[in-house]
Amino acid sequence: MHLDMEPRAEQLPATVCAFRKRFASTRRAAGLARRLAQGQLAAWGIAPESEASRTAALLVAELAANAVLHAYVSGRGFEVGVALREDGVLRIEVTDTRADKALPVVASAPAADCESGRGLLLVQAFADHWGTVEGPTPLKTVWAQLALPEGEFIRVLRP
Repeated sequence: MHLDMEPRAEQLPATVCAFRKRFASTRRAAGLARRLAQGQLAAWGIAPESEASRTAALLVAELAANAVLHAYVSGRGFEVGVALREDGVLRIEVTDTRADKALPVVASAPAADCESGRGLLLVQAFADHWGTVEGPTPLKTVWAQLALPEGEFIRVLRP
């Protein structure tokens, strides 16, 4: 549950299944991204009521909401990617067009009376690892990883 630097491509395990979609930068689109990602996980055999699916949906929702609220650029959207790797790790990525808006290295709690500002705290709490990647300009990707329980992963491989 900590921030990591992006491993080099040659260090990443192969992808078994992948989903990527572009969205408009609206709150409604952030909710749609969550629902579509959860639907894709279901299509891969990960039950919507499972803890893995609910956690992945939360991570997509928080990262997409952050892209909409903090990285909005008129006429530019955000992109959500979900990939299941051969090592059983689910990787969620949200890419926006505000690389100039760097994220904190460690998520910090807002003042107790604030009604927002807890998204990265949730990502930090529920993801096994998370981090950011800049570029190419003007892009920034925030990613989170979640290890699937072995039973969930085997179901995807052998439907």
